Amino acid sequence: MYLTEIIKHKAVEIAERKNNMPLEVLKARSYSFPLRRGFKEAISAQGNINLIAEVKKASPSAGVIREDFDPVAIAIEYENAGAKAISVLTDEKFFQGSMSILKTVRENVHIPVLCKDFIIDEYQIYEASVAGADAILLIASCLSIEQINRFMDIAQTLQMDCLVETHSMDDVEKVLKTNAPIIGINNRNLRTFIVEPKTTLMLKVLLPHDKIVVSESGISSPEIISIYRDKGINAVLIGEALIRSKNITAKIQELIGG
Repeated sequence: MYLTEIIKHKAVEIAERKNNMPLEVLKARSYSFPLRRGFKEAISAQGNINLIAEVKKASPSAGVIREDFDPVAIAIEYENAGAKAISVLTDEKFFQGSMSILKTVRENVHIPVLCKDFIIDEYQIYEASVAGADAILLIASCLSIEQINRFMDIAQTLQMDCLVETHSMDDVEKVLKTNAPIIGINNRNLRTFIVEPKTTLMLKVLLPHDKIVVSESGISSPEIISIYRDKGINAVLIGEALIRSKNITAKIQELIGG
């Protein structure tokens, strides 16, 4: 239900934005990008599991997560507490995010920034480039194999990495037919928004050892992170558990270690 509604609205949004700024104009602007920061390198560093900390004000299932939402202050605290990258929700209607938030966050931190949205059109990739994103999220459930490959090619020309997200065996089968080096496993079912942390463990065994694997959603205890680490997960993407915390730094130390 959620995914279908989000994608339907996203198509309308993109059509409106194309009327305001044609694709060719946006493309021309997108190539004047800043020097990208290596997202892939940051989240595949050896040693402790790598944290991608998420800047997110709201979600369809939880509503507003943090009333005193200051994305720049949150992002700076993430970086100071040891996050290796920052994910910024840019969907406006359902998550109360925006590209302007991503741009401002990117200007105030020194680590890579991931544009997290429901990308269904190349237009959004160029938007992310203009905003300064170092990487983009591609959701396998929303895209065909051909689209994933084409979108990754576009991102590569813009020197951005791609995190290609799965949440089912069908998604994994689809993504393994592409050349995606970074594969996300979302513990949240995007159609029901129900979270099952064991999804990461079930799908990880299907992935080749040379893939960089990121576990996403519903990660709120050091115990599950320890299990993920032992099973060879390279990075975890955590948002709500951090955003809800009164002391973000302490929460990161609890989950990841000091």
